[in-house]
Amino acid sequence: MQFALVTGQRTLPIKGGKGTCPICSAELIAKCGPRVIHHWAHNRQRNCDPWWENETEWHRKWKELFPEDCREINHEASSGEIHRADVKTRSGIVIEIQHSTMTDEERLSRELFYGNLVWVLDGSTFQQNFFILHSLPDPNWHLSDDLIWFPANKDGEGSRHGMCYRRSENEPGASMVLVCGDNRLVKEAIGTSIGHRQFCWVRPRKAWLESKCPVYIDFGQDYIWKLMLYGEQKLPCIYPVSKEKFVHDAMVEQEANAIATRFYKINP
Repeated sequence: MQFALVTGQRTLPIKGGKGTCPICSAELIAKCGPRVIHHWAHNRQRNCDPWWENETEWHRKWKELFPEDCREINHEASSGEIHRADVKTRSGIVIEIQHSTMTDEERLSRELFYGNLVWVLDGSTFQQNFFILHSLPDPNWHLSDDLIWFPANKDGEGSRHGMCYRRSENEPGASMVLVCGDNRLVKEAIGTSIGHRQFCWVRPRKAWLESKCPVYIDFGQDYIWKLMLYGEQKLPCIYPVSKEKFVHDAMVEQEANAIATRFYKINP
């Protein structure tokens, strides 16, 4: 962990330092070796929070995008259960920064516990299996609701670049559909895109696809990808959000679902 209580104050690790755990009050010792991320560790026991995971450099960099008073904040339920959130902003949004895999059971338990929660995933652990494919039209474009897109496949020449049919040209429930033969329509549709993209996730981590809370994937760029459902079709897609925008919204919005839904100038 990044903070211990030293004489009652949240304190960063210093060589030779000792402190107490903000959750269980056990003794912590500072680990400040030349080859490890400086951190506090329990002296005689495992970490008292079962949701704890080893902190990577990626994990630490994400936490440091937020003010110190928002990092590693205890969250207590009415039952008395306590967990340490990676980030809890002043507006009450909890951000869990996740590097390792997770079971459905643990994901659900965290989502129920925190409620107002958003996930940020380390995409480097599955990037070789995640393919970002063709753009989708602006959901507000006048023909968007009339176009039904085939799920993209990294090996499908057509669906990889965008295949759809028009709802208005096909009977509901028909066993066969008339695929848009006018390539100009597909190009025009994709040309209106504001960022939504289809993706193909080989051996997907279904826990994240089924999450009830917002999920963002970090592939190491200046922006992260939000997992979304596109239009009335509810087609899985991703949408890019700058890290600056994400951090700003997490600090000022009241609800995790409101992040990256409104666009306004960010004052420097």
